[in-house]
Amino acid sequence: WANNIEKVIFSEAEIQSKVKELAYQISKDYQGKEVIVVGILTGAICFMTDLLKNFLIPYKIDFMSISSYGSGTTSSGVVKLKKDLSHDPSGKHVLIVEDLVDTGNTLKWLKNYIMTKDCASVRLCTLLDKKERRTQTDVTVDYSGYVCPNEFVVGYGMDYAEDYRCLPFIGVLKPEVYSGEH
Repeated sequence: WANNIEKVIFSEAEIQSKVKELAYQISKDYQGKEVIVVGILTGAICFMTDLLKNFLIPYKIDFMSISSYGSGTTSSGVVKLKKDLSHDPSGKHVLIVEDLVDTGNTLKWLKNYIMTKDCASVRLCTLLDKKERRTQTDVTVDYSGYVCPNEFVVGYGMDYAEDYRCLPFIGVLKPEVYSGEH
């Protein structure tokens, strides 16, 4: 896989430092509140696990699976709910944890969907935020690790065709890998 990575944009050490920063801020903001942390499968697993290890507050864990990508590299725009919440979020504070926010369309749909369940609040946390890609969607990211360049990134849970998730860093995938030119 090393030959397919154009460059590393966030090292393992940088990621872990940022995760601790985010965990501290979230712990402070949710002190004394009943929190359900909802990871979006599958990309958010690494980030969510490390984030929760650094929380200073009690929490419940849940997962949702949604899709708007299919097998391609760009969003189809149609959101498909594949796994709903297991816990009842009514009256609780929900923190959605995602690896990367791109156009924001999927997370806007998800936030609105969860809000219909009578939650005390719904906030979004992401490690990577591709702000420049959100031209048409007004979605608020409450906790953001890094602004991400508009490049195809992999590693630390993020994949291309289910590969590269295990990389401990976040890197840019060479375009020829996903454009079929190699």
